Amino acid sequence: MNSRFFPGTGRHLSVRSSRLPAEKVRAVALVLHGGRVSGREPVTWYQPAVLRVNLLAEALHRRVHRHGVQVWNLRFAVRGWNGPEASPVEDARWALEQIEGRLARPIVLVGHSMGARTALRVADGENVRGAVALAPWVPEDEPVHQLAGRSVALVHGTEDKVTDPRLTSRYAERARSAADSVVHHEIPGADHAMLRSIKQWDTLTAAAALDILGLTEHGPRRQTP
Repeated sequence: MNSRFFPGTGRHLSVRSSRLPAEKVRAVALVLHGGRVSGREPVTWYQPAVLRVNLLAEALHRRVHRHGVQVWNLRFAVRGWNGPEASPVEDARWALEQIEGRLARPIVLVGHSMGARTALRVADGENVRGAVALAPWVPEDEPVHQLAGRSVALVHGTEDKVTDPRLTSRYAERARSAADSVVHHEIPGADHAMLRSIKQWDTLTAAAALDILGLTEHGPRRQTP
């Protein structure tokens, strides 16, 4: 299951290569890529949304593996959310089942865009401690009840033209009524692809993931009022 680009199409789950023995794995980070509002064509390994999140997962792995965190990647079956079908949600729940069948460890979900929406939706998974949502796609009616007992970190660039940082702010306010904790960061000048201020994205992601898992004293630095 070790693969950097996991070629082919459709749903695929892989784990970042690591010398960490299974018995020393303390937690898992499951990384979810973005997609489209609608689309039933299979996802491929070379699509930009997948490649960008692969880079994020690699940076996350470099920062968290010494803390005993194993990083997994999920490639969704199809590219779109597809309305009430919420296509990637089924894939994410399948991935959680696969991971939990191998490792009974705490899990943090890390998602970008549509993957962030998916991460928030499945945060009620049995071993899930919370979610790190990067440039999340969170419509006004996106539910928050499933965040009960979980911790959430939301990160959005102020120059994002694909998903709306104002909706993320409103989601953060609603999420506080359900979640144990909600941290909301804005990165000035950053765009949707997370290519501007890339080191800041990577650093915030790793810090938030470790903080949610309780593996470091130094997590996100600021919680918005």
